[in-house]
Amino acid sequence: MSSLLDIKNLSFGYTKELLLFEELSLSLKKGEIKAIVGESGAGKSTLFELIVGNLVPLSGAIKSSRTSEVFQDPYSSFHPSYTLLNQIKDVANIDELDFYLKNINLDYELLLKLPHELSGGQLQRASILRAMLMKPELLLLDEPTSALDNIIQLEVMSMLIKHLDRMGMLLITHDLDLAKWCADEIIMI
Repeated sequence: MSSLLDIKNLSFGYTKELLLFEELSLSLKKGEIKAIVGESGAGKSTLFELIVGNLVPLSGAIKSSRTSEVFQDPYSSFHPSYTLLNQIKDVANIDELDFYLKNINLDYELLLKLPHELSGGQLQRASILRAMLMKPELLLLDEPTSALDNIIQLEVMSMLIKHLDRMGMLLITHDLDLAKWCADEIIMI
């Protein structure tokens, strides 16, 4: 089975004298969850930015399949002047909308609102909904459940795990317990 994500000998730093990553390599296949765990400032979100192509590595290579991303801050993930439903329709097919709404405990009526009219947890679930409707091969999750209470966090992660038959997931988190619960491999940075 080919990899959905291949990182080979990645080196990156905001200055050449102070590298966040040096010769980092990892691969991820369909059906796997790998977790990148570390303290704040360790470079977890920077790795996320490198994978999605927003930053350029100093050396090494990153190859990835079709991705969807769930960012740590859901308020920066949506345009403030458009309803959530319109923003989801812009990037995804909504055939499975009702299925995912049920699975992440989100009411359809909330999608008719503007982002600032939702709580952080509701908006984060809408972000996860959008990412899943995009039907990714690789789902990149940057602290996806930090805005959710424990019960909703468990429901959302359980729903994501049920879809591993069609994708792989890279979870970036500081929550070691969450990583131990769901990840096939934990990479400490």
